Amino acid sequence: MRAFDLTPFLRSSVGFENINRLVDLASRGESESFPPYNIEKLAENRYCISMAVAGFSKDELDVTVQENVLTITGRATETANKEGREYLHRGIAKRSFERRFQLADTIKIVGADYKDGLLNIELDRVVPEQEKPRKIEIGGAKDEQPKIEGDVVDAKLKQQAA
Repeated sequence: MRAFDLTPFLRSSVGFENINRLVDLASRGESESFPPYNIEKLAENRYCISMAVAGFSKDELDVTVQENVLTITGRATETANKEGREYLHRGIAKRSFERRFQLADTIKIVGADYKDGLLNIELDRVVPEQEKPRKIEIGGAKDEQPKIEGDVVDAKLKQQAA
C-alpha cells in the first residue's frame, strides 16, 4: 500500500506539480542510515546540516549541488593497512556513502566546514521579492484604479489626474 492518491489535495492547491515525486521519494525511505546527520534551524531563514563523518579526511568528502539536489559523497580509502595497523575491534565505520537532500528553490548553500569529525553545511532561505506578501488595496468603482504601492505607479496616477 505505497500508492497514495493525492487528487483531493491537488484540487485545492496551485503550483505543487512536483508533490507526487516528493511523496514517492519519501515513501521509499532510506534503506541506509550511514552516516548519521542532523538538520538544525539556526535562525528564521538559516539552517545547518551536520553530518558525522568520523575517520574521513577533507579530501575524501565531496559536496555538490545540482538542480536543487545537495549530494554529499564520502570515498573511503584504505590507508590503515598501509600504515601497518592491526585492528582487534573496528567500531568506527568508514565505508563509502552518498547522501542526497532535496532542496527547495529558495534554499542556497552558504558554505561547508569540516571540524572535529563533523561536516557542517550552512544553508540560507532567500525569498525573492515577488514571493513576499504584499498588500493590494481594493478599489470601489469599476473606473477607479486600485492603488498599488510604488513611486512609479504613484507618479503616473498624479500625471493622469493633472
